[in-house]
This record gives sequence, structure tokens and C-alpha cells, in this order.
Amino acid sequence: MSISTKTGDKGTTSLWSGERVSKDDLRVEAYGTVDELDSHLGESKHYVKIERVKEIIERVQNDLMKVMGELASLSKEYSLPLKLEDINWLTDCVHSFEVDVQLKGFVIPGNTIQSAKLDICRTITRRAERRIIELSHESEVNTLVIQYMNRLSDLCFIMARAEEKLVGMIKCKLDKDC
Repeated sequence: MSISTKTGDKGTTSLWSGERVSKDDLRVEAYGTVDELDSHLGESKHYVKIERVKEIIERVQNDLMKVMGELASLSKEYSLPLKLEDINWLTDCVHSFEVDVQLKGFVIPGNTIQSAKLDICRTITRRAERRIIELSHESEVNTLVIQYMNRLSDLCFIMARAEEKLVGMIKCKLDKDC
């Protein structure tokens, strides 16, 4: 079977749950932005220097498949839903990096190529979160999806700072002792 089915030639696409919707549907915009984030995280893995960050990114990419699956499912329950444990894991990762990084001021993003890539992921995560919240105003969205995306942006931010700390490149806007 070819990936070129021509079924989208008139501006519609199929959701995971089978319904056809316009390609500019909020649901498609939401999971499409998560897909964009997933691709940028994949690129980030090739730049980051901390092995633990690479491992975290790989797990996050697997979790994002769950997020996209839930967002692309309208009429039936997605078979691999996010769980509270997924969000708790993100929170634990954030807290672990916070202990190591010890931020003390506002950060100027992108002081290294690896932190810049993670900062781009953070901003895409925030955009995806906005699209998901917008979708939630017109359709039911699993609240764990919103929580996951919110926590993920925090994780991208703190992993970027950890990458900068590794090479002594954290720069703060208001506090020289960051």
C-alpha cells in the first residue's frame, strides 16, 4: 500500500478514529503542531551533549505518539492514552534538573546550539499547548494531554539550561550569578 492515497487531494484528512475532517480543522492543527514538535525533538537529539537528555527526549517522543493519537481520535477512545504517571515522570525530571542547574535569574535563551534547539522545542510546545486548549473549547480533550504539554515546555526549558551549564554558557538578563 502506498502512502500516496490521494484521499487528501480535496483538502480533507482522516482522523485516527476514521472520520474525515478539513486539513485546517483545529484538531488537525493541534496534532500537527505536536508532530512538528516531535520532529524538532528528533533533531535536538543530534545536538545535545548530556546522555540523560537524549534518553528523556526519546521517551518524550514515544509519549508524543500517545498525545497525537488522543488528539486524532474523535469518536473512540484511543488505545494508548496518557497516564498521570507520564506527567509525574516529566515533573520529576524537571525537579531533578532544577537541583543541578540552580537558576537565579531570567535567562537569555539559545547560548549554545544544543540549548537553542531545545528552546525552539519549548516554544513549539507552548504553541501546541495553545492549539490544544483552543480545541478544548469546542471538543472534549483529555486534561492529561494539556497537563503533559504544559510540563513538557518546562522540561525543554530546564534541559536547555542544563546543556548550557555543562559548557559554562548560562547567561542571565538580570542576574550575573545565574
